[in-house]
Amino acid sequence: MADLTTTYLGLQLKNPIVPSSSPLTQKVDTIKRLEDAGAAAVVLHSLFEEQIMQESNLLDHYLNYGTEGYWEALSFFPEQKSYLLGADAYVEHIRKVKAAVQIPVIASLNGVSTGGWLKYAQRIEQAGADALELNMYYLAADARQSGVDVETMYLELVRVLRASIRIPIAVKLGAEFTALAHFVKQLDQIGVNGIVLFNRFYQPDFNLDELEVESTLDLSQPYELRSRLRWVALLYGQIRADLAITGGVHSATDVLKCMMAGARVAMMASALLQHGPEHLRTVLDEMLRWMEEHEYESVRQMQGSMSQKSVPYPAALERANYIKVLQSYRPAI
Repeated sequence: MADLTTTYLGLQLKNPIVPSSSPLTQKVDTIKRLEDAGAAAVVLHSLFEEQIMQESNLLDHYLNYGTEGYWEALSFFPEQKSYLLGADAYVEHIRKVKAAVQIPVIASLNGVSTGGWLKYAQRIEQAGADALELNMYYLAADARQSGVDVETMYLELVRVLRASIRIPIAVKLGAEFTALAHFVKQLDQIGVNGIVLFNRFYQPDFNLDELEVESTLDLSQPYELRSRLRWVALLYGQIRADLAITGGVHSATDVLKCMMAGARVAMMASALLQHGPEHLRTVLDEMLRWMEEHEYESVRQMQGSMSQKSVPYPAALERANYIKVLQSYRPAI
């Protein structure tokens, strides 16, 4: 039987499939189902910077009632009851999950600024998390703010976090960087242990009947995997940090492509939300069947085999491929 083991963030994993942050990781029972179905590790749902700060603001409000005029500003955040877990409960959730499963547990913090909320990274470490995924999302809508300003803010946050905890840190990024490879290299130099590509940011829509902006959530589609494969293949061999792919991973074929691009793990959420945790068994069985048919002895053997470092024509991953695709298209009309 082919060897599916891999390593990620210094963790030894039985296979390269990791359920990513989603509603499935909010409950201990569901996480146990994921483990039973073959998950190699699990990323918990995110604890948000705003969530922590709101709890602090609520406390300040009741301690100083009537002395400040900022109360209305709190209405911009979701009501506390709309969060499944508060900050303290999130830490307790980690303890419960660690006691219930044998697989590594990766906590998730979502934020963009330095500040007191980062103390929860230490509490997450103390609760037993095996690693921490920092999910950074900031919409630079101020025309006076440059890309350098945004990157500097991100890098400072990672420096502070890296200095405050000892467990491995993975940084989950979006694709909206002018020079992504250069930015990832800077993160690597700070000492992050993993880079997760790419975050899926949910876009608002317009409701024409109500004339309101409304939030919508669309699950990922397999075609979204292409941009992830390309960037992981380009970055493979250029940094020390492990690479992970998230977004568009639905099948065994998708996982195999991730490995060949150079990822250590393939993260999955939408397919599990659609088909249930047991979908992992199908994916793992199909991976083993494909590897045996194509005489692959291990996942390690294929990792990076289709990266820019290994393919005969690296330009296929860069601009030359863009030109070739455009020139080769023939419309049906």
